[in-house]
Amino acid sequence: MKKFKRVFIYLFLSTAAIVSIFPFLWMLVSMTNKSVDVTAGRLIPGTHLIENFRNLLEQTQIGLAIWNSLVIAVITTFLTLLIGSLAGYGFEIYRSKMKDVVFNILILSMMIPFAAIMIPLYRLFGQISNDAPLIGLDTLAAAFLPTIITAFFIFFFRQNTKMFARELVEAGRIDGLSELGIFFRIYLPTMKTTYAAAAIIAFMNSWNNYLWPLVVLQSPEKQTIPLLISNLGAGYTPDYGVIMLAIVIATLPTAIVFFLMQRHFVAGMMGSVKG
Repeated sequence: MKKFKRVFIYLFLSTAAIVSIFPFLWMLVSMTNKSVDVTAGRLIPGTHLIENFRNLLEQTQIGLAIWNSLVIAVITTFLTLLIGSLAGYGFEIYRSKMKDVVFNILILSMMIPFAAIMIPLYRLFGQISNDAPLIGLDTLAAAFLPTIITAFFIFFFRQNTKMFARELVEAGRIDGLSELGIFFRIYLPTMKTTYAAAAIIAFMNSWNNYLWPLVVLQSPEKQTIPLLISNLGAGYTPDYGVIMLAIVIATLPTAIVFFLMQRHFVAGMMGSVKG
């Protein structure tokens, strides 16, 4: 019975692994084939990778799109971690009668879909464009400013801060550290696994963000990599080999970030504060 159960488990896991990996393998094969071979479902690597890459460079500004996405993702990740951790730390460490009320309001805001606030946000940035054009419409700043403060990350850091030893805060105060000193010199190094998990989520969300950049970024030179891929597929006769190559290139940064930080990811998601 135990052997049968083990065989069933391995069979199930193997099937799940194949289903998960197959789309990426298909993209890798497709980016080496012509568009007609991709639509025909060819699963054998071809010899058109260089041609597809050349066409991608000729048809798009993929280097600029990657740079725009990278700038937005890095700034968003940094500010999201800083603001989210400061807020989560404050909600958990400091006592106040109104603290839980404010926090519950923040949690309720997670139930509001982004599409419901997209038009007011667009009008807001449209008005800002007149007085502060550097952060108005059609700027990279407009693409990341609405996303740097989210209730999810405040909630995430507050929940993980419950595992943070209060004795360390008291010890820091006794040693004469300021509150910000305690945060940056004690809390931040101790919670590095939590920061790693949050960084992966924030970077992936920002890198793959499509709807808001589509609305706020109007110039071709400001487009991000998801917008570029969408434009490639919007043509009358899309070149699927080129599209698959662009998708693989767009996937690499998030994969690299995950593999570099995966050692801390699971521990951070489980609420560990171990170094």
